[in-house]
Formats: sequence, C-alpha cells, structure tokens
Amino acid sequence: MAFVERDGAHLYIEDSGGEGPAVIFSHGIMMDSEMFAPQVRSLSAEFRCITWDERGHGRTDQSGSWTYWDSALDLLAILDDLELDHAFLVGMSQGGFLSLRAALLAPERVKGLGLIDTQAGPEDPNLRPVYDGMLAAWQASPDPALAETVADIILGPADHEPWVSKWLARPPDWMVEPYKTLVEREDIHDRLAEITSPALVIHGTADTAIPMDKAQALCDGLPGCEGLIAIEGAGHAANLSHPGVVTEALRDFFRRHAA
Repeated sequence: MAFVERDGAHLYIEDSGGEGPAVIFSHGIMMDSEMFAPQVRSLSAEFRCITWDERGHGRTDQSGSWTYWDSALDLLAILDDLELDHAFLVGMSQGGFLSLRAALLAPERVKGLGLIDTQAGPEDPNLRPVYDGMLAAWQASPDPALAETVADIILGPADHEPWVSKWLARPPDWMVEPYKTLVEREDIHDRLAEITSPALVIHGTADTAIPMDKAQALCDGLPGCEGLIAIEGAGHAANLSHPGVVTEALRDFFRRHAA
C-alpha cells in the first residue's frame, strides 16, 4: 500500500507489482479499491494490477469539492508516481466516468478501456428527487434498512454485508461531496469519437442504476469499442456479482492488446 499526493488529496493505492502490462481499476460510488479484489486475485499473476480509493472514498483523504475531471487527473498522477507510461483503464460506474475523462485528457497513456456498468451521459434528472431524498434520509439517520436499499441498487445479487457494514461505520455526511460530483457531471457523448483506444463495454442486464441502452450508446459512440458484453442477471456491480465472467472477458481483452 502507498499514498500519492495531488491537489489536496491523499490518494490511497495498492499495486500488485510485476512485469506484466499495467491495469488500473477505478471503483464506483460508495465503493472502494476492494471491490476489484476478485479481479486482482485472478489477474495479478499475468498483469500488474493497481487499485485505488477515489476522492471521498475508502482510505483517501481529501477536502473540498471535485469533479470527475479532477479524478481523471488523480488517476494520471498515480501513473506518473508509478512511472508508468500507459496502462489499461478499468472503471465501474463512476470509475468509468473518470476513466473516459482520463482517456480524453491523455489518450497516449491508455492501452485500452474496460468499462463496467457505466455510461457517458449525465444522471437521469427524473431520478434526482429520489436520490436527493435518500441522501437527506441518510444524513438524518443512517440505518440498515436504508443501507440495504442502496445495496440493492449498487450491488444487486452480490454480497451486501461487507459493504453495508462499511457504509454504516462512516460519518452520516460522508456521501455529500461524492453525490454532488455524481449528479453534477456533464454529458460527454459528443466527445466519445475522440477516444480511439480499444474499448470493451460490460454491463449487467439487471442493472437498475444504468439501463442497458446507456451501455449500448457508450459502445456505439466509441470508435474502438469491440462490443457490449451483456452479463445475464448481473446488477450494477457485475464484477462482484459475476466475477468469473467479467474477469475472463477482461483477461481476453488485455491479452489482445498487451503488445
């Protein structure tokens, strides 16, 4: 484990090391670097696997507000600190938001994009009142029932307990800034054509947070997209609920583009 300093953030990272091609995994909102543990266990013998806790999450210290462009710069700073010229970027949900932006900022540093249950658009404005209400309820009184509701949305059929325990152990207002970043992000569909690196889109068919049509639009907009892999029955965190299928799809993708 290590930390990287950038622009007021104390970014926690873990690096498996090794001589294989580098992969940096970026997690979804309310999650942390541990959400990619199944992938790291399986892939680290062949690939150098780097995970990190994004601003407002896990063991990363930060203050103030930020955007996903800031998080993209955080990712690039981690590559700099590890003296990596380029890497595969794998992002789940908000990890995909920031990975797409990193590819726009520094296309020469991206060997390929693995995009899991994510999209290029903004948050659905019709859902904003529901999410606002959930955040207000959480700040007023975090409780297991509300945490389970959130877990259903994010994790679907994956194991809820470890994540619910983490959420309940944190201060009630910890989600304010991450939520603000999430709902205020802009639409970047009109810039997807600028991202020419190879890409693979993976999406759970039972994802209620980001519908399948958003994944298809993402793949259609990326010139290098090699296809949309639909994971039958998977929710928003397909890499946790169906780790084997997702990991093997990523492994094949990395091998094709590792040279």
